[in-house]
Formats: sequence, C-alpha cells, structure tokens
Amino acid sequence: MKRWLLVIIFFAVLIGAWEYLVRRGVWSPVLVPSPLDVGRYFVSSIQDRTLLEASYVTMKRLVLGYVVSLIIGLPLGLLNARFKACEDTIGVLALGLQTLPSVCWAPLALLWFGQTETAMFFIVIMGSIWSVTLATDAGVRSVPPIYARAARTMGSGGLHTWLKVIFPASLPFVVSGMKQGWAFAWRSLMAAEIYVTILTGFGLGHLLHYGRELHAMDAVIGIMIVIIVIGLLADKILFSPIERFLHRRWGTARN
Repeated sequence: MKRWLLVIIFFAVLIGAWEYLVRRGVWSPVLVPSPLDVGRYFVSSIQDRTLLEASYVTMKRLVLGYVVSLIIGLPLGLLNARFKACEDTIGVLALGLQTLPSVCWAPLALLWFGQTETAMFFIVIMGSIWSVTLATDAGVRSVPPIYARAARTMGSGGLHTWLKVIFPASLPFVVSGMKQGWAFAWRSLMAAEIYVTILTGFGLGHLLHYGRELHAMDAVIGIMIVIIVIGLLADKILFSPIERFLHRRWGTARN
C-alpha cells in the first residue's frame, strides 16, 4: 500500500509541476501542451477509435516481428555460446549489426519490399534479432561452470548437459535478453512506422509522425505516453513474473 501511495504522489507531483510550468509560461503551450490538453486528446481519440485502432495495428506488427526474432535469435545465441566458430563469425556479425540504428534498415526495406507490411516486419526483425542473439549468448555464459561439472560427474555429457542443465539454468538470463529484444523491437517498429507509410494500417508511429507534421503536440505527447504505458505493461505483466519465477526456480533470486 505504501509503495502504491508513493507512486501516486510522485506522478501527481510530476503532473502538477508540468501543468504549473505551462500555465506560468515557462513552457510554451504550443511546444509543450498542458496535461489537460493531452487528456482531451485521449478522450477524443478514444471516442473516434483512432488511438485504439492504431494501437491494435502496432501491437500486431510488433508481436509478429518479435516472435520471428525470438525463433531465429534464440538458436543463434545458443550456437554462439556453444561453438567457438559461431562466436567468431555469427557473434561478430550480430555485435556489429546490433550497433546499427534500426532506422538505417528503412531505405533498404523500401527498396526491397516497397511500402508493404513486409518492409515493416523486416525492419522490426533486423532491429531486434541481434539483441536477442547477444543476450542469449551472454545468458548462457552466465551459468556457473560448476553446474556442468556436477552434471558430468553424474554421467551427463554432450547434448544432454546442454538441454537438461545449461539451457534451463540460463533461462532467467535468456528471459532478460528477451525483454531487451522486446525494447529493441519497439524502437525498430516506431522507426518503421514513421518512415514507411502504407495503406494497410496506420499505427502509433504514423500518428506520431502526422502529429509532428501538423504541430499537434498534444497528440505527439499523448502517443508517447501510450507507447510508454504499453512497454511498462508488457514488462510488469509478462516478462517480470516469468523472470522472478525462473530466478526462484534456479535459486538465483536476490535475497
């Protein structure tokens, strides 16, 4: 109860200070609209279903692209951790491409796939797959070596040790990598929706872009808040519970 009260007080003070600075003219209402203006945008966009439909389109693209990134990135990360040759080749490639901003893939996606959903998915996948790969690799390497040695003394070896000991023990760290991949997928999709305009569906990135073009800062800040809230909900509802369960399961939880 005290934690929730502290959170409520913190954000109430934050919003109050925001409103005060706008009303006092410290922040221009043209550049930084007041919380009341942002609230009115929420009400109107929910009533005409613009925000709801854009959120659905964005989440559909995000989930599909993220799932593909996991399907490819998790095995690549395991291969990097298991084989030195993969670490020296795929690992170096993943490290290099992971440093490349997601927006850099937009011109190639447009040239290769045109203004289509495929271009969107390509940017999301290329923006998140490498972070998943590297995080999985790091997670597997974080498993204490004593686990593998203990398994070998009890007759385990080779693939059995990897599937029954090392990989399950690395799952708490792999989930952390999946969470990191989710964050990169979000950033990639926002870059894709801002730079790639398609008629099959307007997502939150498109609304953000049009809000900027029309100088509708209440819409821009409102959509930014929606993106933040969705990211927090995904972490609190999906990733954090799984992460805590796995850490308790393997005895790596903090006391």
